[in-house]
Formats: sequence, C-alpha cells, structure tokens
Amino acid sequence: MTDFPEFLQFHVNTYVEVFVDWINAVLGGPIHSISSLVLWLMIYVEKFLLWLPWWLIIIVVFLAGWRRLSFYSGLAFALMLVCVGAFGYWELMIYTLAIVLASVVISLIVGIPIGILMAYSPFAQTVVKPILDFMQTMPSMVYLIPAMIFFGMGKVPAVFATTVYAIPPVIRLTDLGIRQVSNEMVEAATSFGSSSWDILTKVQLPQALPAIMTGINQTTMMALSMVVIASMVGAKGLGMEVLISMNRIDVGRGFEAGLGIVIMAVIIDRLSQGLAQRYKIPD
Repeated sequence: MTDFPEFLQFHVNTYVEVFVDWINAVLGGPIHSISSLVLWLMIYVEKFLLWLPWWLIIIVVFLAGWRRLSFYSGLAFALMLVCVGAFGYWELMIYTLAIVLASVVISLIVGIPIGILMAYSPFAQTVVKPILDFMQTMPSMVYLIPAMIFFGMGKVPAVFATTVYAIPPVIRLTDLGIRQVSNEMVEAATSFGSSSWDILTKVQLPQALPAIMTGINQTTMMALSMVVIASMVGAKGLGMEVLISMNRIDVGRGFEAGLGIVIMAVIIDRLSQGLAQRYKIPD
C-alpha cells in the first residue's frame, strides 16, 4: 500500500533517446560546425592569454583597478594574482579565464539581441520569460547532460553549459533597461524624424547601458561560478583542480585552487562593477 502503483508509472527515457537521436541526425552538421567554431575560439583565446607575459597581465590588472577604483585596489588585485602564480596555478587560471571569456562573449552575442527583441515584442517576452525562469531554476549540473550528448567531452561542452547557465541575466537586464527608457525621450526622437534603428541605437541602448552593464557583470560572475561544474566534462582549469582535490580529499590542494577561483571572482566582479559605474546615469 505504501508503494507507488506500477500502472501509474510512466517513463520518458525512451522518447528522450529517440528525440536526441533525431536531433543528431537532422542537426548533426550544424552542431559539428558550432563545435568547431567554439573550439577554434577557445584555442586562440588560450594561446593569446598564454602568450602574454605573466607580469604584463598583472600590470594591466593593476592599472585597471587603479583607474576604475583606486590605487590600493589595483595594488591588492596585483598581489592577489601574484598569489595565484605562487601557488603554481597561473596556467590553470588562464584556462579558466578562457572558458569564462568565451562563454561571456557568446552570451552577449546571443543574449543582448534576445533582450532587445523582448523589449520590443510582448509576444517574445511571453515566450522567453518562462524559458529564462526554467533556465535559472534548473540545477547547474543538469546543463552538462545535453552538453555531453551533443558535444562530447572537453572545452566545447564546458563553454556550452556555462553559456546556457550564465545567459539569463544579460537577457533580462537588457529587456528591463530598454523598457525603463522614458516614453518622452522616445517620442522626442520620433518627432525629430528618427528611424526605429536610430531610436534603438542612439536613444534606448545608451540610456539602458547601465542596466546592460549590470547584466554583463552578473553573467560573468555566473559563468565563473560554473568552472567547477564544467570541469566534470574534462575542461582544464582551476575547477578541475578543485574536483581532483575533492576526489582525493586533499584539503590543502582544494583550498589553494578554490582560493584562486575566489581571487578571479573578486577581481572580475570589482572591475566590471567599476566599469558599470562609469556608465551610470546621475540621479
């Protein structure tokens, strides 16, 4: 009496497998092309970042922190990066940064146009909003399943899963920023004969830029929070070090790798927030 009745049980695994096989058969070519493009992007981003001298990266971060925040912030960021290098994790930090950068770039390329479409089309907002709710409530590890099914193991599924997890904030805040632009400004631009494109690019997007920059900041931080999960599909970086240390119960190694991720998160968050403050409209 306590067991769930068997005649009410229903499994969808067979239908899911058929659906996945159908997607691979119909969209196998485009999926392979996307995979090759993302892999090419990742390889060249990693090569460029590894080509840069470590001291040059530290100087650039120091100057960025000094300009955006303060001299002491820039100095603190530089010292934190020196700590990552001292732990022996500089190269792994670069691999992690490459995954984050590639995921954020793809999120912006896809997310900002979707946010604009939502702001202009109530129908698009009605369709996309539940999808974003679903994406933000789904456990992050679940995104690895379709990533592995379609892209296998390695960098590409890591970027795919990270992008899907991180893209909702930039979509939502782009939509919100454009919708918050006052009707008076839009009507004034219309009365001067501006086209819809001119109104979007010269009025709405500049006014919505603070919200969009906040969305970029949140997307970047969510992408960075996925690095440990992404390591489960074979992505090199600090996340893999954390995963290995967990499997081996190596507390010291896990602490150093985790601290490296925290340092990256703090630096990226503070610099992106400083950039967002630059475009903030005065009250």
